[in-house]
Amino acid sequence: MHSRRSFFKNSAALSLGAFGTSSLFNQIHAADFQKAQSYWKNDQTDNEAYWSVIQDAYSASKSDIIILNNGGVSPSPISVQVALEKYNIEAAQGPSYYMWRVQDTGREPLRARLANLAGCDFEEIAINRNATEALNTIIYGLPLQVGDEVIGTLQDYPNMIQAYKQRQLREGIVYKQISFEFPIEDDEQIVNAFRNAITPRTKLIHITHIVNWVGQILPAAKIAKMAHEKGIEVIVDGAHSFGLLDYKIPDLDCDYFGTSLHKFLSALVGSGMMWIKKEKISKIWPLICNSEPNGANIRKFESLGTRSFCIEQAIGEAINFHESIGSARKQERIHFLKKYWAEKALQIPRVKIHTSLNPTFSCAIAGVSIEGITPADLEQKLLKDYKIHTVAIVWENISCVRVTPHVYTKLEDLDKLVDALKAIAAG
Repeated sequence: MHSRRSFFKNSAALSLGAFGTSSLFNQIHAADFQKAQSYWKNDQTDNEAYWSVIQDAYSASKSDIIILNNGGVSPSPISVQVALEKYNIEAAQGPSYYMWRVQDTGREPLRARLANLAGCDFEEIAINRNATEALNTIIYGLPLQVGDEVIGTLQDYPNMIQAYKQRQLREGIVYKQISFEFPIEDDEQIVNAFRNAITPRTKLIHITHIVNWVGQILPAAKIAKMAHEKGIEVIVDGAHSFGLLDYKIPDLDCDYFGTSLHKFLSALVGSGMMWIKKEKISKIWPLICNSEPNGANIRKFESLGTRSFCIEQAIGEAINFHESIGSARKQERIHFLKKYWAEKALQIPRVKIHTSLNPTFSCAIAGVSIEGITPADLEQKLLKDYKIHTVAIVWENISCVRVTPHVYTKLEDLDKLVDALKAIAAG
C-alpha cells in the first residue's frame, strides 16, 4: 500500500518525468551509459565494449529470435517499456482524469522535445500515431485542383501511393510515378528523373527519404531545391530516416514531412510526428474534423479522439535514450552493422546485395537475395532453420529479403546471418 500511495503521489511528476532528472532513463540506464562512455575510443577501432552496454539496455537483445526487421518496427529499450507500464497503471485508475488532466499536460513539453530533435519551431510539430497518418493528413489536406499533377515513384510506400490514387479517382488530380533501378550512386541521376517528369501542371513532388524496400537514400534536399526553383512544393516521407540519419528537418528544404517514431527512434508502436512549415499550416485541411480547419495552429491536426496518451508520453523516454547515444554516433554504428554483414555476404557464391554500401546512399537497410531462391522461401528458411526474423520484399522491380539491424544488434548475430546465407546458398 505504501508503494501504491507513493506512485499516485508522484503521478504528476511522472507525466513530465521524461524531461527532467527524474526520468526513467536516468533511473535505469544513466549509470551504465556513463560507464560505457569511458570505453569509447576516439579512433573507433574497437568500441564493442561501449555498444555492449547499449545492447543490454534492450530486452530484445536477449530474445531467442534474432530480430533483423527493425525497418518495420523496432523494439523499445527497457526504459521506454517501463514508462508505458507506469503510464498504463496510472491511466487505468481513472482514464478520464489521469489521461486528460495529468498525462495530457505532458504534450507541450513533448512537442518542444520533438521540435528540438527535429531542429524546428515547436509550433510546426503535430504528434500523431504513425507516418501513414501524418502523410495522409497532408496528402488529403492539400488544396489540389482537377488536373494538378503530383510526382512520386513506383518505389514509394503503398499507403502514400494509394492516397494519391484515391484523390485521383475522386477529384481528378493527375498522379505520375517515375521508377528507379536501385542501387544508384549518383544523386544527379535521381534529381534529373524528377526534373524530367515535371510539367507546367506539377504542384507537388513526393520524396521517400529512405526507400523502405532496399534502403536507398534519396537526395531530398537537392530534389527540393530543384522543385522550389520551379514553384513546386515538396513532401518528404521520413519514416525510415528520422531517428536514424543525423539531420534536422529544415536541412531537407521541404514543405511537409511525416514520420513514424516506432522505427529507429525506438518509441512505442502507435507514435508518429508531422511537420508542416509554419506559413503553410493554415492551407492544409485536417484529416479528422476540427473547429478551425483553416486555422494556423498545428494542434488542429491532433483532434484524433480518444487514444493512448500513455504511448504518446513514453516518446519522451525514447528521446532521452536516443540523445544519450547521439545522432551521428548512432547513424555511423547502424551503417557499420549493415556493412559488416553485407560485405561478408557479397563473398558468398549466388548471393546478391541490392543496396549500396556507400554511407551517402544507404544506412541501415540492405536487400539480399540468393540465386534460385524466392524471397519468401529465403525468409522462411532464415526464420525456421536459424531463428532469424527478416521480411521478404517483392514490390515493382524489387525482389529480395530486407535485413535491418539496430543499435542493439550484436555482431555475433550478424555472423549467424552470414553463416545461414552460406548454408542456404550451398543448398
